[in-house]
Amino acid sequence: MTVELTVLALAGILQLLQLLIYVIAGDRQIGLKTAMGNRDDKPELTGIPARLQRAYNNHFESLALFTIAVVVVTLSNQSSPLTQTCAWVYLAARALYVPAYAYGLSPWRSIIWTIAIGAATIMLLATLL
Repeated sequence: MTVELTVLALAGILQLLQLLIYVIAGDRQIGLKTAMGNRDDKPELTGIPARLQRAYNNHFESLALFTIAVVVVTLSNQSSPLTQTCAWVYLAARALYVPAYAYGLSPWRSIIWTIAIGAATIMLLATLL
């Protein structure tokens, strides 16, 4: 398995961890009885649980581009030290993004997001050049 595919698998695990963290934080905020209910009157999360939920949703958007980059690099057999480094940078940035978003660390959240997207973009560009 290529380094890029390994990092993609780890990015999937990060997605799962983000889900667990936000669900636990959300359940604590709204209460277990409400969380286990039918959700007809679903309360809106606020504060850190809401930001964790948004960070989780943002990871889906970012993960789509990264997945495309990994697939293109892998199928074109163009794994290189550059693409491997970019994959690790992407994963590290996405891991740092979660606490940066949760705690409202501005402008760091946006800078970290840009680093992750930039790393995935460089991976794609590396296959075309």
